[in-house]
Amino acid sequence: MTTRGSAPIAVALDASDVETAASWAHAVTPHVSMVKVGLQMFCRHGPDVVAVVRGGTGVGVFLDLKLHDIPVTVAGAVRSVARLRPRILTVHATGGAAMVRAAVAAADETAEGGTDGLDIAAVTVLTSLTAADLGAVGVAGALPDAVRRLAVLAVDAGARAIVCSPQEVAVVRAEVGPHVKLITAGVRPVGAAVHDQARVATPQRALDDGADLLVIGRPITAAADPGAAAAAIAATLRPRPRS
Repeated sequence: MTTRGSAPIAVALDASDVETAASWAHAVTPHVSMVKVGLQMFCRHGPDVVAVVRGGTGVGVFLDLKLHDIPVTVAGAVRSVARLRPRILTVHATGGAAMVRAAVAAADETAEGGTDGLDIAAVTVLTSLTAADLGAVGVAGALPDAVRRLAVLAVDAGARAIVCSPQEVAVVRAEVGPHVKLITAGVRPVGAAVHDQARVATPQRALDDGADLLVIGRPITAAADPGAAAAAIAATLRPRPRS
């Protein structure tokens, strides 16, 4: 999952302006493997923001658009953003197996055209949601079961990566095996505010439970020195044993 031999962290660049996002990216890239561009930045500043935050560093870009539409539309969107050369692009697993298959097929087409490998990552259940929230929208059963079912659906449809909260990563890892990349949002260092995240864990706990990439935003970007904050978190991480 990593692209620079640095810590398995994707820093979420949720800034209000491109200049700030670029400054954060420049500060953290010596210490982390990826930077993440989300829907807010992409919609506000357009596709060019990807090149701006990448700069000349070659850091991997995680394009977190959470696509969710009919299969043909999602496939077209994947083809459209592939020219930006992201390493990861998210879709919602709740879009269904046909949609995930269409996204993966479109990503594979771009790879054959010479684009560096693009992994489609299927988002299971947003880390802001609780079991009560799922029940309110008609999803029955325990929340970890919903995450597990969506992860299996997406992997069976060809997704090579899954996004889940750190609280479900062990369940998902046991279900999908060692070769699927697991990305965890809602990662918070000890003592950090949880903000709008409902299901969180520490970075090391997420790695120990089977995560490959940790998405961390405000604990790094809200620090007085984002580069130092990224370096400090990276320094605490121990690689999990590989079976």
